[in-house]
Amino acid sequence: MRLIISGGGTGGHIYPAVTIAREVARLSGNCEILFVGTKHGLESDIVPKEGFAFATIEVRGLERRLSWQNIRTLCNTAGSVWNSIKIIKRFKPDVVIGTGGYVCGPVLLAASLLKVPTMIQEQNVIPGITNKILARFVDKIAVGYKEAEQYFTRYKPDQLIFTGNPIRPEVMSAGRDEGQRALGLDPNKLTLLVVGGSRGARSINNAMFEVYKHFSGSPHIQILHVTGQNEYNSIVSNIKQAGIDISSGGNIIIEPYLYNMPLALAAADLGIFRAGAVGLAELTARGIPSILIPYPYAAENHQEFNARALERHGAATVIADKELTGSKLIATIESLVENPAILSTMAEKSRESGRPQAAEVIARLALCLIKLQSNNKR
Repeated sequence: MRLIISGGGTGGHIYPAVTIAREVARLSGNCEILFVGTKHGLESDIVPKEGFAFATIEVRGLERRLSWQNIRTLCNTAGSVWNSIKIIKRFKPDVVIGTGGYVCGPVLLAASLLKVPTMIQEQNVIPGITNKILARFVDKIAVGYKEAEQYFTRYKPDQLIFTGNPIRPEVMSAGRDEGQRALGLDPNKLTLLVVGGSRGARSINNAMFEVYKHFSGSPHIQILHVTGQNEYNSIVSNIKQAGIDISSGGNIIIEPYLYNMPLALAAADLGIFRAGAVGLAELTARGIPSILIPYPYAAENHQEFNARALERHGAATVIADKELTGSKLIATIESLVENPAILSTMAEKSRESGRPQAAEVIARLALCLIKLQSNNKR
């Protein structure tokens, strides 16, 4: 079989696409995969490194206001649809899947016009503008949150499926003991994992200074803080200038980036995270309770909606970015770790919210679309 998959702009669109593609390949046994993106998006770097064939189209996202640039973008979109048609005719896919980002628009629209089976995967509670438009044309809509269904009410019931968000298989296969050994963590201490994303989150990193002071040397809690590459040097420098000696405490580890994040998740007892869909999918798949600080400038404020959905399920507690201080973060951490019953209940609710088999469910939907198309042609 042949699969075209498209998603770009951010890792939140690209990594789910990679995970879905690998799962389709595993289930089908013999699959040729083509990833379609742009030359300028992160996908142009990530996808070839993941070993997939990569084709590009020229397309830009719409601004969220009326502008002449939007008019030019819409005119250029016609050309990108035509280029997508040419790619699809040349590759002859059996199914086309989009995971979000403006690059998906022309690709999925072209596939729909050519009567190729299509599916979009929406990771967030609040759907992106591209997926809202594409939902009118595609055969299946796979949503990562049950709450997202309310934004697709105009579509057929059998078109919309709650699948959860796909995660890397390593997230589930990593072992707790293995993670503790690899990261130098004490198995007798509660592990607090702090991650603001690959680029870091300055508000979280700044709040962590007081957290370092408060918990340094604690016999019960250890902290693994991933600052992000861009923030690491300034964080380490500021720690020294502030006279905070974390090395003597022996319970605080600060890293710019972790290539073995699945091992860190396996070892974690409590997470402090932003509220991107991929990170939350991994937290809940592992059943990790969390303190979430949504990124306030995310499109449509979707991180806030993602975080509140988990909070309503009892899996997380949310601190608004504008309300985040070191003292508030310390108080929230202590309110959880000093009440093991609450933390245990949150972990259970987190696990209930997780969908570790989401990638397989989405891949099987894709294979069913191919089978249905084949049967209709007979």
